[in-house]
Amino acid sequence: MFTGRLPGTVDLCAYWHEKARAQIATGKTRRAGLLATQNIRGGGSRRALERINETGAIFFARADDPWVLSGANVHISFVGQDDGSESERELDGQSVPSINANLTSGIDLTRSRRLRENLGIAFQGPVKVGPFEISSSLAAQMLASPNPDRRNNQNVVRPWLNGEDITGRNRKMWIIDFADRSEADACLYEAPFEHVRTVVRPVRIQNARALRARRWWLHGETASGWRAATEGMSRFIATSQTAKHRLFVWVPADTLPSVSVIGFARDDDYTFGVLHSRVHELWARGTGTQLREVESGFRYTPTTCFETFPFPRPTDEQREAIAAAARELVRLRDGWLNPPGLAPEDLAKRTLTNLYNQLPTWLANAHDDLDRAVLAAYGWPPDLPGDEILARLLALNLEREPAPQKGTPR
Repeated sequence: MFTGRLPGTVDLCAYWHEKARAQIATGKTRRAGLLATQNIRGGGSRRALERINETGAIFFARADDPWVLSGANVHISFVGQDDGSESERELDGQSVPSINANLTSGIDLTRSRRLRENLGIAFQGPVKVGPFEISSSLAAQMLASPNPDRRNNQNVVRPWLNGEDITGRNRKMWIIDFADRSEADACLYEAPFEHVRTVVRPVRIQNARALRARRWWLHGETASGWRAATEGMSRFIATSQTAKHRLFVWVPADTLPSVSVIGFARDDDYTFGVLHSRVHELWARGTGTQLREVESGFRYTPTTCFETFPFPRPTDEQREAIAAAARELVRLRDGWLNPPGLAPEDLAKRTLTNLYNQLPTWLANAHDDLDRAVLAAYGWPPDLPGDEILARLLALNLEREPAPQKGTPR
């Protein structure tokens, strides 16, 4: 019934918004008002609101309201829609000329398109589906354990990184990861395989998805694209998918990112610098999905936040200026995170989240230097307001070559 109208992964409430839109489009009713969780504004669910503006209009909305009732404590969005005949628009109690599908007014970033040049770079980490993670002590035992054909368990026993390891202190966790190996190949890593057979297999053979039950020694989603894109690299860029501050870090290539981490198959300081600039953060916040409340931050996704982002076209000199500013930011930041001689209890408080909450002058200055270098690469003034940056980025996005639609060759 909804095939071709909404993605199959949308929230249930999106179908009711689409059903109401269809009733209005066919003249069976004049207007409708519905509420939903605020997820309606982002991801696949936002397609329901895009369709409303294609055949009619959103004339009333409250983008983010707390909903506390009968023990529930969530944030919701109100959406009023009609056939476009309503002349007045109200968003969050304010009169506005129009309301975008992400329940904002003004610059409509929902018009942005995925860009061909950004494909195959940003990936969500593998979905492990089962207790593949292990302690550092068990990892050490496995790494020292021999195999019948003398292969090294280092191939499948890897450091593991989740979002909290980026925003907080790294917990030094490890994980067993057979990538896409066959069972016959994986079992030659004797100690890791037998651990997975004993601990993971009983969980996985009960999985409702038949393929995951049959391939119990592999992660639920193995992220083969990520593995191919990072092959031969010594490091990659990572960010926590959900965070208060949009923070990027360098990660050794032998580390496996979790599903809560977005990894970027790039190992150059220039890309790191652009990603950590104010320009990219403004774009990512505008195209990402807000969490429960503003203070909790927003969700960063490869498709909406990165693949739509138009990078600058720098000269060699501008590229190096960005790279140099990025290296200095990382140098100063690492010095603050891991100073010598600090007591363990004090070291535990040295996290990126705490650092960016405090935003000391040296950190603000380092980011200012980086931002100036990035804006110069775009050919823009250093004091450009945020709204103007977004408007110019959207214009660049619409000028660039879009990614091919699904089903068409790249």
